Amino acid sequence: MIRTYTYFPEGTCSKRIDLALDGAVIRSVVFTGGCHGNLQGISALLRGMRADEAIARLEGIDCCGRGTSCPDQLARALRQALAEEQRVPEQPIS
Repeated sequence: MIRTYTYFPEGTCSKRIDLALDGAVIRSVVFTGGCHGNLQGISALLRGMRADEAIARLEGIDCCGRGTSCPDQLARALRQALAEEQRVPEQPIS
């Protein structure tokens, strides 16, 4: 089941991250604000990747000494979404 999540980054040029997960697999990522071309590229590369793999690759990336970056904020968004996935019970199919 695909679930959608919205995250509001802090300390970056991007103002919003919308993502869709199918279990632990990333189906889509859309950034609002930020470096449009770079963020489109990141989104395309992550499509179909497991969220834990994306977190491992993106977490801790710094942009211009800010202590974070759009990729780092995406890792935080994915970590939060995975935590929510574990709290949401599966819906029975009827």
